[in-house]
Amino acid sequence: MSGRSAATATVRAVKRRLIPTKAALSLTPSAVNRVKLLLKDQPGSLGLRIGVRQRGCNGLSYTLDYADKKEKFDEEVRQDGVKIFIDKKAQLSILGTEMDYQESKLASEFVFNNPNISGTCGCGESFSL
Repeated sequence: MSGRSAATATVRAVKRRLIPTKAALSLTPSAVNRVKLLLKDQPGSLGLRIGVRQRGCNGLSYTLDYADKKEKFDEEVRQDGVKIFIDKKAQLSILGTEMDYQESKLASEFVFNNPNISGTCGCGESFSL
Protein backbone atom coordinates (compact mmCIF):
# COMPACT_ATOMS: atom_id res chain seq x y z
CA MET A 1 0.00 0.00 0.00
CA SER A 2 1.35 3.40 -0.97
CA GLY A 3 -0.03 5.29 2.05
CA ARG A 4 -1.15 8.28 -0.02
CA SER A 5 -4.67 9.20 0.96
CA ALA A 6 -6.87 10.10 -1.98
CA ALA A 7 -9.98 11.48 -0.30
CA THR A 8 -12.31 11.37 2.67
CA ALA A 9 -15.56 9.45 2.74
CA THR A 10 -18.91 9.36 4.49
CA VAL A 11 -20.97 6.23 5.07
CA ARG A 12 -24.77 6.04 4.97
CA ALA A 13 -26.91 3.09 5.93
CA VAL A 14 -29.51 2.42 3.26
CA LYS A 15 -32.57 0.25 3.53
CA ARG A 16 -32.62 -2.15 0.62
CA ARG A 17 -32.27 -5.82 0.05
CA LEU A 18 -28.86 -7.03 -0.94
CA ILE A 19 -29.17 -7.76 -4.65
CA PRO A 20 -26.36 -9.75 -6.25
CA THR A 21 -24.54 -7.76 -8.91
CA LYS A 22 -21.61 -8.46 -11.17
CA ALA A 23 -19.37 -6.17 -9.11
CA ALA A 24 -18.93 -5.90 -5.35
CA LEU A 25 -19.24 -2.12 -5.69
CA SER A 26 -21.02 0.17 -8.13
CA LEU A 27 -20.08 3.78 -8.84
CA THR A 28 -22.36 6.65 -9.77
CA PRO A 29 -21.35 8.80 -12.76
CA SER A 30 -20.21 11.58 -10.40
CA ALA A 31 -17.98 9.12 -8.50
CA VAL A 32 -16.45 7.88 -11.77
CA ASN A 33 -15.74 11.45 -12.86
CA ARG A 34 -14.13 12.33 -9.51
CA VAL A 35 -11.93 9.21 -9.53
CA LYS A 36 -10.78 10.07 -13.06
CA LEU A 37 -9.94 13.60 -11.93
CA LEU A 38 -8.00 12.37 -8.89
CA LEU A 39 -6.02 9.84 -10.93
CA LYS A 40 -5.18 12.39 -13.60
CA ASP A 41 -2.91 14.14 -11.07
CA GLN A 42 -1.28 10.88 -9.87
CA PRO A 43 0.87 9.40 -12.65
CA GLY A 44 1.66 5.77 -11.95
CA SER A 45 -1.51 5.13 -9.96
CA LEU A 46 -3.74 2.43 -11.43
CA GLY A 47 -6.81 3.35 -9.41
CA LEU A 48 -8.06 3.83 -5.87
CA ARG A 49 -7.92 1.25 -3.06
CA ILE A 50 -10.73 1.06 -0.53
CA GLY A 51 -9.75 -0.25 2.87
CA VAL A 52 -11.31 -0.36 6.30
CA ARG A 53 -9.79 0.52 9.67
CA GLN A 54 -10.78 0.77 13.32
CA ARG A 55 -11.85 4.35 13.95
CA GLY A 56 -14.55 6.57 15.32
CA CYS A 57 -17.40 6.03 17.74
CA ASN A 58 -19.01 3.22 15.73
CA GLY A 59 -15.87 1.17 15.15
CA LEU A 60 -14.98 1.13 11.44
CA SER A 61 -14.35 3.63 8.66
CA TYR A 62 -13.39 3.36 5.02
CA THR A 63 -10.05 4.57 3.71
CA LEU A 64 -9.34 5.68 0.15
CA ASP A 65 -5.76 5.55 -1.07
CA TYR A 66 -4.03 5.64 -4.43
CA ALA A 67 -3.20 2.16 -5.72
CA ASP A 68 0.04 1.64 -7.62
CA LYS A 69 -0.66 -2.07 -8.09
CA LYS A 70 -3.24 -4.75 -7.35
CA GLU A 71 -2.43 -6.58 -4.12
CA LYS A 72 -2.75 -10.36 -3.99
CA PHE A 73 -6.20 -10.55 -2.36
CA ASP A 74 -7.70 -7.30 -3.69
CA GLU A 75 -11.08 -7.44 -5.40
CA GLU A 76 -10.87 -5.38 -8.58
CA VAL A 77 -13.86 -3.39 -9.80
CA ARG A 78 -13.71 -1.80 -13.26
CA GLN A 79 -16.36 0.63 -14.30
CA ASP A 80 -16.43 3.27 -17.04
CA GLY A 81 -12.65 3.39 -17.38
CA VAL A 82 -11.70 3.49 -13.69
CA LYS A 83 -10.36 0.80 -11.39
CA ILE A 84 -11.22 0.43 -7.74
CA PHE A 85 -9.32 -2.13 -5.66
CA ILE A 86 -11.05 -3.39 -2.52
CA ASP A 87 -8.74 -4.57 0.24
CA LYS A 88 -9.57 -8.06 1.51
CA LYS A 89 -10.51 -6.71 4.97
CA ALA A 90 -13.12 -4.39 3.42
CA GLN A 91 -14.68 -6.82 0.94
CA LEU A 92 -17.49 -8.23 3.08
CA SER A 93 -18.47 -4.86 4.51
CA ILE A 94 -18.72 -3.20 1.09
CA LEU A 95 -20.58 -5.87 -0.89
CA GLY A 96 -23.56 -4.33 -2.69
CA THR A 97 -22.54 -0.75 -1.87
CA GLU A 98 -22.94 2.23 -4.17
CA MET A 99 -20.07 4.73 -4.20
CA ASP A 100 -21.17 8.30 -4.93
CA TYR A 101 -19.44 11.68 -4.98
CA GLN A 102 -21.35 14.67 -3.67
CA GLU A 103 -20.52 18.37 -3.58
CA SER A 104 -22.19 21.12 -1.59
CA LYS A 105 -21.23 24.62 -0.46
CA LEU A 106 -19.66 23.19 2.69
CA ALA A 107 -18.22 19.84 1.63
CA SER A 108 -17.20 17.58 -1.21
CA GLU A 109 -16.75 13.90 -0.49
CA PHE A 110 -17.28 10.32 -1.54
CA VAL A 111 -20.39 8.79 0.02
CA PHE A 112 -20.83 5.03 0.43
CA ASN A 113 -24.51 4.02 0.37
CA ASN A 114 -24.14 0.70 2.15
CA PRO A 115 -26.97 -1.81 2.80
CA ASN A 116 -24.79 -3.95 5.10
CA ILE A 117 -24.18 -1.62 8.02
CA SER A 118 -26.30 -1.60 11.14
CA GLY A 119 -25.39 1.86 12.40
CA THR A 120 -23.35 5.00 11.79
CA CYS A 121 -22.04 7.74 14.03
CA GLY A 122 -23.57 11.21 13.93
CA CYS A 123 -20.96 12.60 11.56
CA GLY A 124 -21.17 9.61 9.19
CA GLU A 125 -17.45 8.80 9.24
CA SER A 126 -17.67 5.48 11.07
CA PHE A 127 -20.02 2.52 10.96
CA SER A 128 -20.78 -0.85 12.51
CA LEU A 129 -21.87 -4.10 10.91
